[in-house]
Order: sequence, then C-alpha cells, then structure tokens
Amino acid sequence: MQIYFIGGKGGVGKSTTASAFAVLCAREGKKTLLVSTDPAHNTGDLFQVKKVKGKTNIAHNLDLIEIDSDKEALAYMEQVKQNIKGLVKVTMLEEVHRQLDLAGKSPGAAEAAVFDKMTSILLEDSKSYDAVVFDTAPTGHTLRLLLLPEFMGVWMDGLLEKRKKVQDNYTQLLYDGETREDPIYDVLQARRQKFSKVRELIIDKEKTAYMMVVNPERLPILETASAVKTLKEHGISVSKIIVNKVIPEDVEGTFMRNRKEAERPYLEDIKQMFKETEKIYVPMFDHDIATREGLQEYSEFLKTAELMKA
Repeated sequence: MQIYFIGGKGGVGKSTTASAFAVLCAREGKKTLLVSTDPAHNTGDLFQVKKVKGKTNIAHNLDLIEIDSDKEALAYMEQVKQNIKGLVKVTMLEEVHRQLDLAGKSPGAAEAAVFDKMTSILLEDSKSYDAVVFDTAPTGHTLRLLLLPEFMGVWMDGLLEKRKKVQDNYTQLLYDGETREDPIYDVLQARRQKFSKVRELIIDKEKTAYMMVVNPERLPILETASAVKTLKEHGISVSKIIVNKVIPEDVEGTFMRNRKEAERPYLEDIKQMFKETEKIYVPMFDHDIATREGLQEYSEFLKTAELMKA
C-alpha cells in the first residue's frame, strides 16, 4: 500500500487517527506525506506547528500539506486564464477574465480546486513518498471528492464528443476537410486522461486503502454505513473500520459504568453492520491526544493493532 484515505463523520477523531498513522509510517522508515483536505485544518495544531505553508517538514520522514481551498481556487483560475491565452480575441479577454473571477467565487469552486490539488498530489507528489496519508474532511465532502474522477470523466467524455463535432463541422465548412489543430480539444483530452489515471489509482486495491473512523454512537454508525455502501457502489472498498474512543471495561464510578452499558449495543451494531470489514478497536485514552507525545502513544497502539497491514 502507498495511498491511505482516512475518513468518517466530523468529530470522531479522523485527524488524530490520520496523524498517528502517519507518525507510525514515518517511524517504520517510510518517507511519509500527511495531507489534510479538511477546510477546518487542525492537523498542524496536533504537531504544534503554528502555520503550515505549502509542504512543511514536521518530523523525521514526515511532511505535511494542508490544502488551502481559497488559495488553490485562485491558483486554479489563474491557470485557466493562462490556458485560454491565444484562444480568445484580445477584445474579449477582459470580459472572459471577469467571468472567470466570478466563477472562482461560486459554490463548488473551492471544492474543485481541492480536487485538482489532490489530483496533483496523487499523480506527482506521491512518486517521492513511500506512504501518502489523507486526513479527509467530514464524510459528505470526502465522498464528493472521491467520486469526482468518475463523474468528471463521464462529463468530460460528453464535452470531448461535442467539441469534436464542432471542430469537424468547422473543418468541412472553412477548411475543405483539411485537418486543423484544436488546442481546446487537446486541453480537454489531457484533463480527461488525468481524471482517468486518478480513477484507476483510487480503485486500485493493491495501492490504495480506505479506512473509516467511527465512534460507538448511533449517528456516526449510520453515516459510516451509508458512506461504505456508496463507495462500494462505485468500486471503492473500505478495508478497515477504526472504532475510536471505546470505553475500557475496567471503568469505575456510576457515570462511566452507565456510559459503558449504553455503548454495548452500539458495539454490537458495528459488529453486525460491518461484518465483512476488519475492525480495529481503539480505547478511550485518559487524556487528550493533542501533542506529539500523545500522537506517538496512539501510533504505538496502532502498531500493536497491525494497522499497517491495510
């Protein structure tokens, strides 16, 4: 395995788990890249890094990228502006740029930019690392990102077909059937090939693993079950369910014993609902995991649980 996606409902411990797993990979001698796609980044905070700019080294064998959606959206639109130079009349260029600036602020633009950056990391940055660990945004956002290569591929096929028809018509009408280069078609074709490569990578079970973090509570269980089902329908299999914050058996006090009893039926639900998926049970620690030392402790537990064998 080289690529690891760690997802789940907001608040279940995705960032902590992804960070601890990345620490484990790095300590096992793997050159590791930890990537946060969550707009509300807190990965750097776990490592007590005040500001993460671009690719930042945070430990031996471990680099961190926190994808800035607003910054990536601006960069993405600037790239589009560069791509259309020479394809649009000079008199129209100012208006086209204005429309692109508006598009960059529209709903979905930031998400598209994050996807484009994620694509670049998967196809380019990953070549320099033994392991790439994605700390993803809450479930719904992550599902859209993971399914975008498939949906965009279909959409791009339609665009390419329409563009080819337009070009063929112009060729017949204006150039007596003589073949002419179409730079727009070439750009579309290049992006279609990129989406295809990403799609191949994210469904490759030999290279990419998906882990879902869940707490033994009703809402995280239901949301995770729905996500696992959706991913499976699109050819993506979840290899492990990480059941986080399980109350230990030897708890004392009426309050904690009552919580433990309330937790038991949810643990049984997890066992039944995810029969075909391996489960890793992580105990509730008696302290907050918010320091490098805490992450190292968590990583030691994951090592014992053999999470590396995803």
